[in-house]
Amino acid sequence: MRAIWYDRKGPAADVLHVSDMADPKPRAGEVLVRLHASGVNPSDTKGRSGWAGVMKMAYPRVIPHQDGAGVIEAVGDRVPAHRVGERVWIYEGQWQRAFGTGAELIALPQERAVRLPDSVSFAEGACLGIPVMTAHRCVFADGPVKGKTVLVTGGAGAVGHYAIQLARWGGATVITTVSSGEKAAIARTSQPDHIINYRTEDTVARITEVTRGAGVDRIVEVAFGANLPVAQATLKVNGGIATYASDAEMEPKVPFRPFLGKDITVRFVLVYVMPIQAKEAAIGAITECLEAGRLVHRIDREYAMTEAAAAHEAIEAGRNLGNVVVRIA
Repeated sequence: MRAIWYDRKGPAADVLHVSDMADPKPRAGEVLVRLHASGVNPSDTKGRSGWAGVMKMAYPRVIPHQDGAGVIEAVGDRVPAHRVGERVWIYEGQWQRAFGTGAELIALPQERAVRLPDSVSFAEGACLGIPVMTAHRCVFADGPVKGKTVLVTGGAGAVGHYAIQLARWGGATVITTVSSGEKAAIARTSQPDHIINYRTEDTVARITEVTRGAGVDRIVEVAFGANLPVAQATLKVNGGIATYASDAEMEPKVPFRPFLGKDITVRFVLVYVMPIQAKEAAIGAITECLEAGRLVHRIDREYAMTEAAAAHEAIEAGRNLGNVVVRIA
């Protein structure tokens, strides 16, 4: 099979290669998937680059990427034979393993290959793992959102895009923030109730206005440290923040007394280690939404396997306005 790989950490153009290697074989409990598309996410580029100074390789050689989509070609023992030929989307393809979805074939535990409806393309299927499962956890970790007001920061980002849709699917009123008119147009495709450009508007004042002073019940947060002042000013009593990133401020100072006074819950979400029940709930919701045509996908660009370095660089530079996908030839 052809595969993207690296054997040392560093800049994408320096360390990513594409070449032939031996085909994997499914072990007991595994399926062998012939991939059509591989999703690229920030955790993939951070793992390859040595983010936070972690340069040691966990394995001699790594095929990157957690997310993907394709067709089951073979199954191992204890896997129903009828799964052969099934279209699937993949999550955690490379989690605690050396071999991810950046290849023509992947063998992995059968539960990480989820049925993909015929109406959803393989490229769209490669967008579902990290972004949608993270979004689902952030929206629903503290219970249903029907009748609640949810603030989704960074509504033009991959997780934010899906969080808006899932919150609306759950019956919430959704406010989202963006940083430009172009990103507002992108966020509008996921149909939030209100869009705030935080560079040209007073975010707190606008949230106060659209909620008639009530504030928000929950926040899905992409920039935890930077946005703490907004959270402090707009969260209701017993409100909560579910955050999955804080790149600008990795060690933020939390306003303990104000949050204590409102009994605020702060939840940190890392999709790889969230409880199995949370993963199963996310998968169930994703399947229901896909079958009902309730999820709109936004793919910024599809790259060839030989352009894998460019795909990683687009993520790192923040040039992508949507998901980044590598086509697997």
